[in-house]
Amino acid sequence: MTGNGSRPRTPGAGTRSRLVRSGEDFDIIIGFLAFWALVLLVVTVWMEVTAQPALGWALGLLATLLALYGMVRLRRKLPARR
Repeated sequence: MTGNGSRPRTPGAGTRSRLVRSGEDFDIIIGFLAFWALVLLVVTVWMEVTAQPALGWALGLLATLLALYGMVRLRRKLPARR
């Protein structure tokens, strides 16, 4: 019971699926960041409209948008999903 004799393994067998999977992982992270960017936008606007301090919320929104921008740029370098 060695487990090695039943199937020959080619050297690059998992590389293609790993690239596609990592692209999908990027899509999940982008969606997560976009959701929180929308939440922070609503909170920031609400804080501004009600005349409460919104600097912290706005800085959080800026950080989220910068992270989202970086993830989209990294995602473009990966191969397209099929």
